[in-house]
Amino acid sequence: MLIFAIPDERAARDPDGPCIADARHVLNNAAFAAAVRAMAGRLAARGIGRGSIVAAMLPNRVELIVSMFAAWRIGAALTPVNPALTAAEAGLQIVDSRARLVVADAESARKLSETGAAVLAVDEVLRDNGAAAPPYATEPEDIALVIYTSGSTGRPKGVILDHANLAATTELIVSWFGFTADTRCLLVLPLFHVNGIMVSVVSALAAGGTSVVAERFDAATFWEQVERVRPTFFSAVPTMYALLAAQPREAEPDTSSLRFVICGAAPMPAELIGRFEKRFGVPVVEGYGLSECTVVCTANPPLGLRKPGTVGLPLPGVEVAVVDDRDRALPRGESGEVVVRGPNVMRGYLRLEEETARTLRGGWLHTGDVGFFDADGYLVLVDRLKDLIIRGGENISPSEIEHALHLHPAVLEVAVVGRPSDVYGEEPVAFVSLAPARSADPGELIAHCRETLARFKVPRDVFIEQALPKTPVGKIDKPALRTLLRGRAINAVR
Repeated sequence: MLIFAIPDERAARDPDGPCIADARHVLNNAAFAAAVRAMAGRLAARGIGRGSIVAAMLPNRVELIVSMFAAWRIGAALTPVNPALTAAEAGLQIVDSRARLVVADAESARKLSETGAAVLAVDEVLRDNGAAAPPYATEPEDIALVIYTSGSTGRPKGVILDHANLAATTELIVSWFGFTADTRCLLVLPLFHVNGIMVSVVSALAAGGTSVVAERFDAATFWEQVERVRPTFFSAVPTMYALLAAQPREAEPDTSSLRFVICGAAPMPAELIGRFEKRFGVPVVEGYGLSECTVVCTANPPLGLRKPGTVGLPLPGVEVAVVDDRDRALPRGESGEVVVRGPNVMRGYLRLEEETARTLRGGWLHTGDVGFFDADGYLVLVDRLKDLIIRGGENISPSEIEHALHLHPAVLEVAVVGRPSDVYGEEPVAFVSLAPARSADPGELIAHCRETLARFKVPRDVFIEQALPKTPVGKIDKPALRTLLRGRAINAVR
């Protein structure tokens, strides 16, 4: 599959057919292909070609997708930059990736003026400049994307994904989820993350389907978008599903166009899956992956046995195993680190040879996630290796406590982290946000945990917050909560 040729292939097959749209632009296949060719000519005129990297610092909009396919056409790669980053943070990524040019809107251009980066205004992307479209200059081994990790474990790293990675993953997604020319995606995840790019754009377009780009997610108006756009699926993260499930019940939306919805980025509590499915009548298909394996390596089958509380089965052609601390494979039922091998695994981290060697040792991608396979071969994620809490020699999984708290009807979101203890080494502490129009106090939530958890697992404290901090892709930001916890400890001493 030639991912970079998708625009021209669609235009040749059905020039007037629908392709991609956002709130500003609606492009059919011919218009999309023409825009990509013109942008490719614009990039080539600036000396950008095979081996170059182009950055895009934009909110979700069609111009980012046009710029991406234009870069691919001439053998260049794209690194998407979160537009919420500060000038210093964005400058770090642009310098580290050695991007030759940044496509930016006015707000991002203002930030980048402090960095000296070369900027192309977003308004130029769809403007016909009469430049001749350069010929294809792309090979499977060429870099397609440099995706920067969120930096939750330190300085962000550039994940290198080549065209072979993208082609293999696209074929997996299209086949597993049954995408066809009738597939219509409503994109709500950010396009600076590989999930939004691969699942909601590239795979939908490769199957002959269409993608409608929402600039941002708003739970209060989301179902109005669904009723207007009539998508067959959308992909979101657990926080989004929790917010949708917590919306007032005055009006039930028309969800009849949706075949299923996809959940990734973080495990979704089984209770939340059940609540969402019961209320909206739409199956939730949960999967698992990370940027380093081009977004996906396991998923529940849309038409087969879906097991809430698991992230599904390894996708065809992708090997997934669970290993101990000496990288020895463990049998079903035993927890260890999840490792992945297959054509979807990254080439490595940009100019970080030691980190690459450590992460890809033995030919396997070491994810840092702890999990086990159940009796049916479905993968169950337990926690991140670094998130396990050791209290008095007992290993405590934060996700087990989080699951217990999710069963309380007032809880919207929860995250459990470890707090240093002079006696036990560590002790669990929970941060909770409450559902609208619901109330609960810390003592009530701790008592609720005592009903289902062993005494040593019960959180020592519960902090009720207005909202929990999130990473740019919508995951609950546990490092930020640990920082908050340290600050509270300092204040308590004072």
